[in-house]
Amino acid sequence: METDLAQLAADRYEIADALHRYAFGLDHGDADSLASTLTEDCVLDFRPAGKKLGLDFPRLNGRQAILDALIPLLGPLDTSHTVNNLQIEISEDSATLYCYVLAQHFMPREGCRPGSENALLMNRYDCELVRDGEKWRFKRMTIDNAWAQGNPEILNALAQQRVLTTKPKPPK
Repeated sequence: METDLAQLAADRYEIADALHRYAFGLDHGDADSLASTLTEDCVLDFRPAGKKLGLDFPRLNGRQAILDALIPLLGPLDTSHTVNNLQIEISEDSATLYCYVLAQHFMPREGCRPGSENALLMNRYDCELVRDGEKWRFKRMTIDNAWAQGNPEILNALAQQRVLTTKPKPPK
């Protein structure tokens, strides 16, 4: 069977684009960009990384659950995700993607301050994607941590801060 190199190149581009839109959605708190990369029944599993980092993060099932968890958690942070070392294997309308994602996290409006507390995480992504028309979407994302610098608790700190600031005030 002859390989259609143009289609292979287009597929590889669209798979990389899905990963870049995912990172953009996280970095900018952009739910539409993030949602555009996920199947309705996508599973995101950060537990392998969380275990190494001392973070209790549940497995998320479904696009809406992922959006509801990630946008409020990461959206307010000064965050940047850089993707690299993409390894893509395509078989008809499904694909696997292995890559590294370097994620830098600061508390809101603290990233530009010298000496600000931060977490720098090098995470390994193991993903399954499916073709949806011309676009590719993530069906499964498993994230493991290769190494970390700084304080990963910064992610929990923001979550705790949000809980404390959103508690209903007692009636007067």
